[in-house]
Amino acid sequence: MVEQPLSDVRILDLTWYISGPNCTKLFADYGADVIKVERSGEGDPARRMGPFYQDDPHPEKSGLFLYLNTNKRSITLNLKTETGKRILKDLAEDADILVENFNPHVMPSLGLDYETLEKINPKLVMTSISNFGQTGPYRDFKASELIIYGMGGAMCTTGVGDCEPVKKGMNVIQYQGGTMAATATMIALYAARAQGIGQYVDVSLMESQMGSIDRRMSELLAYEYNGELTPRMDIAGLLQYPYGIFPCADGYVDVAGGFMFLNRIEKVLKMPLMERYGGVNQFDVERREEFFADIWYPWIMERTRREIVEACQEGRVMSGPINTTEDLLREPQFQERGFWAEIDHPVVGKLTCPGMPAISAELPWEIRRPAPLLGEHNEEVYASLGYTREDLMKLREGGII
Repeated sequence: MVEQPLSDVRILDLTWYISGPNCTKLFADYGADVIKVERSGEGDPARRMGPFYQDDPHPEKSGLFLYLNTNKRSITLNLKTETGKRILKDLAEDADILVENFNPHVMPSLGLDYETLEKINPKLVMTSISNFGQTGPYRDFKASELIIYGMGGAMCTTGVGDCEPVKKGMNVIQYQGGTMAATATMIALYAARAQGIGQYVDVSLMESQMGSIDRRMSELLAYEYNGELTPRMDIAGLLQYPYGIFPCADGYVDVAGGFMFLNRIEKVLKMPLMERYGGVNQFDVERREEFFADIWYPWIMERTRREIVEACQEGRVMSGPINTTEDLLREPQFQERGFWAEIDHPVVGKLTCPGMPAISAELPWEIRRPAPLLGEHNEEVYASLGYTREDLMKLREGGII
C-alpha cells in the first residue's frame, strides 16, 4: 500500500449530510484513518439522500454517501447514552482530530464540548461546522442552502437585470464550507503538533461565503472603498457580442467573442464583417439583433459544439462546450490526467466517481476502500478499546451500538 501524507493522522468523524463529510473525505483520501461515528440503526441521513444506484432507495446505495465517505471506517454509537459518551471519550484519547457539524448546542448538551475533550486529550484539534458559527445572535438558527447563500454569498448580484436574485445550482455552499473547514483543520493540526497544544476551529457556513466563492470579495471591496453596490445585469445584453451561451445543433456552447475582436469573428464565421459592422456601436440594439438574426444564429445552429469550438480556436476566440455529465465522463482531458476513480463497493459493485483533486507524486491520493457499510467496522474499532464480541452483543442489545 502507498504511504500517504496523512497516514499517521486519526480522525473521529461525527459529521453527517454534506459539509462535514466533505471535510473529512479530503483527509481520508490522503491517508488519514477516519472513524465515522454514525447513529445506531439509522446512520448518516445522507444514506437516505439520492441519487440512488439504479433508483433503489437503499441506505447502502446512496450515490451522495458513497462519494463523500470513501476510505472511512464506520461504527455505530448512541451518544445519548452514558456508555456511548464514555466510549467516545475513550476514542478521543488517541485521536488527532474530531470533526462535527451538529447544531451548536448539541456537543455541549452531551458533555462532549471542546473544553471537556481537551482535558482528555490536550493535543486534540476539534472542528465544528455550523450554519452561523458557535457564537453570535444567529448561532441556533436553522438554515438552508438557499438562505445561507442569500445571506452570505453573492446572490444579490446573481441573476438578470431587474429580475429576482437567483442562487447557484445544487449544494455549492455545503461543499465550499467543507473544503474551508478541511483547510482550517489542517492548519490547526500543524499548529497543534508544533506547539503541543490543542486547537478549536469554529467554521460558519455563512461566513465561508464572504470571501471565498464567486464574486463576493470583489463586491465587498467595491462597497468598502467606493460605497458601490454591484447591480445584477444582463451580461449578454451589455457586453461585447457574440458573448454568452448559445444553442447549437447538439446542445449549448459558450462563446466569449465581441466586436472588439471583430477581425477574429470574421475568421470564425469565414465571412466579411468589418465593412458592415466595423463602426457599429456595441450597444446599438437594432444592429445587435440584426447580427444575431442574419448572421450568428443561422451559422451556429447548423454546427455542433465541437465544430463551433474548433472554429473559435482557429480564430483565437475563447469558446467551450456546455458539457453534460455523460460528456464529462468521455472528456479526453480528464481521461488523460486520470481524474476519474473507480470504486468497488460490496453492495453496488463498481462505480466511477471524481478522483484526485490535485496531482503530486509526493502527495499520493488513493481510494483504499469504498464507503463503509453501516457499522461495518464495529468489531474492528471496538476491539482496539478492549471490547470482546460478547461485550459488543451486550452493547447492541442495550441500544448503544
